[in-house]
Amino acid sequence: MKTRMNIFSKSIWLIVFAVTNLVHLGAAQPRVNASLGRSEYIEVEPNVKLHVTDLGEGKPVVLIHGWPLSDAMYEYQYNELVKNGFRVIGITLRGFGKSDKPYGKYNYDVYADDIKAVLDKLKIEKATLGGFSMGGAISIHYVARHNSAHVAKLALFGAAAPMWTQRSDYPYGFTVEAVNGLISLSETNRPQLLENFGGIFAASETSVPKGLGNWLGGINLQASPYATTQSLIALRDTDLRPELAKIKIPTVIFHGTKDKICSFDLAKQMNAGIKGSTIVTFENSGHGLFIEELEKFNAELIKFAK
Repeated sequence: MKTRMNIFSKSIWLIVFAVTNLVHLGAAQPRVNASLGRSEYIEVEPNVKLHVTDLGEGKPVVLIHGWPLSDAMYEYQYNELVKNGFRVIGITLRGFGKSDKPYGKYNYDVYADDIKAVLDKLKIEKATLGGFSMGGAISIHYVARHNSAHVAKLALFGAAAPMWTQRSDYPYGFTVEAVNGLISLSETNRPQLLENFGGIFAASETSVPKGLGNWLGGINLQASPYATTQSLIALRDTDLRPELAKIKIPTVIFHGTKDKICSFDLAKQMNAGIKGSTIVTFENSGHGLFIEELEKFNAELIKFAK
């Protein structure tokens, strides 16, 4: 009996000794921070913070979303860019997604200045700036307004530019009256407005899988109703034609030939106005080229950014 007790006591002592040593060893090891210290939110003015996805290492690619999405729309670009050695920074504009949604002005000047504030704080240099739809128009305005600050290349994806609405000397895009109807619907039945846009987003009913369509719809609903409406007003009224000649950096224009929201005519107008720009056509895409021809979109963006 005594022998068994001795064995038991020794076993307990060995366990205590082992655990104590493990604790001491653990305490001696410095904690390795998992984060690289990059903030998910960046303040662009007092009480206004923007959500920023900042991933990877290498040449920077900055992505601006379209109306009324958020930087989450680029989920399937982020993975490929990081794997191919890029640092990718997705900025959600104020009023959308997880960014703050203050009352105030929502126009291309404000959006461009917010982007500048983010890139200033991150000390980004020689980035490829890419923008989708309204984000493409804002990207043009950013480069012109801020003289290509932080940016070495420009990529436009189904951009709502140089102007989204028709004029007497510009027969492209939606009529002003049609957009006024969209603004009215935004103020009275926003879910219906988004459903209507979803119906014309893709080249066909099957070119965007239902699951991905529902995912994009969920992102749309995160937007501020006020920002959604004010951005439609900016889309209706902003004329970027005088700014195209100010774009002096290499520019590529990705555009779906079956786009019903930003017709391919807009791509031709941008190409004519931006000296040295090139068009990459997406023959099987409507407005959702970043999903409808995902592999081609990613490959062409990576090739351009390199």
